[in-house]
Amino acid sequence: MTTPDAHPDTQGRPTGTQVDPADAREAFATAERQLCGLVTGLARRIADHVRERAARLELTAPQATALRELTGPMTMRELADRMACEPSNATFVIDKLESQGLLERHPHPTDRRAKQLILTPAGTDLRERLLTLLKEEGPLAGLSLEEQNALQALLQRAVTD
Repeated sequence: MTTPDAHPDTQGRPTGTQVDPADAREAFATAERQLCGLVTGLARRIADHVRERAARLELTAPQATALRELTGPMTMRELADRMACEPSNATFVIDKLESQGLLERHPHPTDRRAKQLILTPAGTDLRERLLTLLKEEGPLAGLSLEEQNALQALLQRAVTD
């Protein structure tokens, strides 16, 4: 239910309406549920897209994610953070990629305790092929670049505020 705004304009008329707090809470809860469903659905569609494209290259989705995120030399922890997983889970994926000759572990130049992950030429080639496949009609293909950037900015604000 709405009620006249308690703050009149210069003519003494109400400037707008106020929403009943109970109605506002219910509207917020409904919007939050709908948004949660949309974000979950989008995440599922993106995961399916990655899984399908990875399978074409005989990769698992986690292997494809690791290759996509390995943009240069980085530690296992850095890669795990980019993959949004625990380092122990990333280790399993990295072990497999290393056994396939797609990356190597090298001593970190400034941290004797850490290793740097570096793509081999074969890993770099496979990463490029993967990125090409991932650009194919994905879940966001129907959005313009401007709309994609706006969506990303809004989601970034939502997760960091």
